[in-house]
Amino acid sequence: MHTLIACCGLDCSQCDARIATLTGDEVLRNETARRWSAMNQAPEITPETICCTGCRTEGAKFAYCALCAIRQCAVRRGHATCGACPEMETCPTVEAVFRHAPEARERLRRLRDAGQ
Repeated sequence: MHTLIACCGLDCSQCDARIATLTGDEVLRNETARRWSAMNQAPEITPETICCTGCRTEGAKFAYCALCAIRQCAVRRGHATCGACPEMETCPTVEAVFRHAPEARERLRRLRDAGQ
């Protein structure tokens, strides 16, 4: 199973929060917090919240994971990712991710087509 692919299709292995967490890179942690805070208009995203090993792995989670509607939906429906959901292509919730990261949709389609 591809546990480093988030429920929404983002690749956690390429995520700056995960990389900063695993390597202890404080410069990357600070830069990620600044960038994500600005991108999401979320001043509550601080370097202290940038601590994650992946939303589908054991271990630390980014503070937003507990609030993530996409993750909550996948868990509630018993899906590892949105790729297993028959509503993925028309889902407005995950579409918000696809608008900013179209590769996430393609990644989920590949997982779905591979039966994962």
